[in-house]
Amino acid sequence: MLSAEALSVKDLDLLKKIQRDSFQYFPRLSDKNTGFTRDTSKPGSPASIAATGFSLASTAIAASHQWIPSEWAEAALRKTMKSLLTKAQHERGFFYHFLDAQSGRRVWASEASSIDTALLVAGALVAAQYYPGTEIERMAHALYERVDWPWMLNGTDLMSMGWTPESGFLPYYWDTYNEHLILQALALGSPSKPVTKDAWNAWERREDEFNGRKIVYAHSGSLFTYQYPHAFIDFRDLDDVGINYFENSKQAVLANREYTLGFRHLYRSYSENSWGVSASAGPGGYKAYGAKPGEGLHDGTITPYAALASIVFTPEESMAAARFFFEQHNKKLYGHFGFKDAFNIDKDWWADEYIGIDQGIIVLMLENFLNQGAVWQKFMALNAVRQWIRVCSLQKKEKITPSS
Repeated sequence: MLSAEALSVKDLDLLKKIQRDSFQYFPRLSDKNTGFTRDTSKPGSPASIAATGFSLASTAIAASHQWIPSEWAEAALRKTMKSLLTKAQHERGFFYHFLDAQSGRRVWASEASSIDTALLVAGALVAAQYYPGTEIERMAHALYERVDWPWMLNGTDLMSMGWTPESGFLPYYWDTYNEHLILQALALGSPSKPVTKDAWNAWERREDEFNGRKIVYAHSGSLFTYQYPHAFIDFRDLDDVGINYFENSKQAVLANREYTLGFRHLYRSYSENSWGVSASAGPGGYKAYGAKPGEGLHDGTITPYAALASIVFTPEESMAAARFFFEQHNKKLYGHFGFKDAFNIDKDWWADEYIGIDQGIIVLMLENFLNQGAVWQKFMALNAVRQWIRVCSLQKKEKITPSS
């Protein structure tokens, strides 16, 4: 398998450029007073709590590479975390999905979101690991410890997707495999308000097959569902009732690529090196694009982050895609903040926007690939993560050598 050390100088430089340019979204599109990060680059976009989480982790990463002055990074992290603790509207520690970037108040009648709060907390905890013993670390852990995870169960063993003051808990629960693994890990490992192992056991691991690949799959088939938890959690040596989620994501990525290749005769966007369908902007607006197994919604729209953020699973295929996107579509697809969100050649549609969470997953996954799992190392060292692993008995059993 291709490693960062085995890359050519040209390929290594390209990935470093993409990572650094993708990071620029965050200092440029975060509010100067609160630090809250805009959901998209479109004018008037509100802040996204998940994008703010990616911003926190990305800022710490950027400072570690000296892309930005360390003093600026520390000030930005303190400002954002203080705003999260004192200004951002929340319910029992769960942040509203979308906020006014200046005031921190809820907008768009959005829900207090369980998964978006988890991504925010994960990003804050990663940033904290870069600044041990500081106010940054203390505030990050205060954010984490404030979240009342059992409340979001709503009297069940399954996490609700959210809550609104108008209607109470949403009638949707994290009941099958999805990106909620990061939510589960934080809820089970919480030092203040944990859920029990019943919450881990309650959701269904549905398995299906595509092209001979057996996969515990997400309903949408969107690649981000197989990526987000892996930006933080190193699943390579974790076993869940016989499932290794790192290998599962690898198979899902390969299936996603093979699925699109099966439609090359219909869509010119799809090719050996142009692949990756995942939730993104599209000619008809934002959609949960995906492949089989799963719903398999697609229309020829490719989103570069899907292939790029899969690089820890499929380094050869992802590197080839990065090279292709940059060399073939540079003028239409690449800008100040790296790759724009998506494109569709058949409809001659090219996104003119960036989406914060999509830029964030590129930064974190490239960091894991290029720098020996740097984010994984930081996150897996947390006591809370170790607690989750212990409670759910996820570590691989040591092989016992039979006595002679």
